[in-house]
Amino acid sequence: MRDALQILAEARVIAVVGASRDPHKPAHSVPLQMQRHGWRIIPVNPYAGDELFGERVYASLADIPHPVDMVNVFRPAADALEVVREAIAIGAPSVWLQLGIVSPEARRLAEEAGVDYVEDRCLAVERAVGGLSLT
Repeated sequence: MRDALQILAEARVIAVVGASRDPHKPAHSVPLQMQRHGWRIIPVNPYAGDELFGERVYASLADIPHPVDMVNVFRPAADALEVVREAIAIGAPSVWLQLGIVSPEARRLAEEAGVDYVEDRCLAVERAVGGLSLT
């Protein structure tokens, strides 16, 4: 299994489950920050409209018509297991639960499927600490 920095360094396309239109929420500011540093952000939220961050919004991971390198999760811990199931179904190589989100069941499922898994860590913080940028 890759560590968090390795996962982030090797990712190019990040599907963000729970992406938000509200600029005051981390589910908006974190993906936007990652996009500004060169990652392609694919918003996943059935309630977020048609476009966000200049990208088409998808209702579910299964609706994304191309591969993603990571599934980043901004949903309550109770939803994490289902998101991991969906990530496995689309062949995502990694799942990252944002700061404050922990799910032992989701971790177990990801590990059993050979999917790299990070929880309770912020993508933007890890990017900054690791000095990573794709631009």
